[in-house]
Amino acid sequence: MSKKIFTLYKNMNQELCDMLNELALHEKNVMNNSFKYNAYRRAAFALANYPKKISSGREALKLPGIGKSIASKIDIYLKTGKLPKLEKIKKNEKFAAIQLLTKVSGIGPSKARELVAQGIRSLKDLNKIKHKLTKHQRIGLKYFHDFLLKIPRSEISIIEKTLKEEIKEVDNRYIVTHPNYTLNVRKSASSHHGSMLKTVVEKLRDDDLVTDTIALGNTKFMGVYKLDEGSPARRLDIRMTPHDQYFCSILYFTGSDLFNRNMRAHALQQGYTLNEYSLRPITKTGVPGDPVPITSERDIFAYINYPYKPPSERDN
Repeated sequence: MSKKIFTLYKNMNQELCDMLNELALHEKNVMNNSFKYNAYRRAAFALANYPKKISSGREALKLPGIGKSIASKIDIYLKTGKLPKLEKIKKNEKFAAIQLLTKVSGIGPSKARELVAQGIRSLKDLNKIKHKLTKHQRIGLKYFHDFLLKIPRSEISIIEKTLKEEIKEVDNRYIVTHPNYTLNVRKSASSHHGSMLKTVVEKLRDDDLVTDTIALGNTKFMGVYKLDEGSPARRLDIRMTPHDQYFCSILYFTGSDLFNRNMRAHALQQGYTLNEYSLRPITKTGVPGDPVPITSERDIFAYINYPYKPPSERDN
């Protein structure tokens, strides 16, 4: 399944983006080629943000991130409606199996290639050796079809509301947010994040909302959430973030991976190092200095002189 790119306007080149993203996933999951993966992703991003329908490879070649090789593939696809390389990939049983297995939560490209080398080709095959899988992988297999379903915005709002209510009962100094729904923040104590998170997860379990736990630590929870008996199972991550790391964390988890990499690279060019925890100036000795004060996502963009983009424009 290719990963769609969302922009503020309708993507006029969604079909081409899907084609390039399928090639990108093949390079990442099957060929372990991060260079080509990034190249295809950058090209798809450029097409997604182009305000009109591309009519030729020559026209696409004018866009940033699209070279002659990708432009040629675009030309072939526009003329024939398919790409021989992609058709060949889809017919290869080994390649198809790797792509399938990487869709199981907890199985990355390296593990998928290892499993295929052992003769695993399907979910049925995987189920036969589930005793050899990690807890995360077994849960991913159990809820495979549910996890592939898109979560409606309305359901995200319900989950967010439920978490707010549960957390407020425990400690009202905390706020709840989702990367796509940034809320106002008020400063909170951080001395008991661990017990706080475990208490909240326990309450969610007692209310039959959390059905499975993949991992639970002092600041991170990974598990499975169901609104009710008839609802699909959803992957749920909860992270406890100190106030001074909040906006860097929101920026990071909003993504996408490509947008984050581009922004981190630009930050380095501007003399800063950026990650999910902080933005720090690089000193003359090459060592990161103290974190700069951040009061909003826009602050991060301003510090590194990067044009602000709302979440919908971040190749989500």
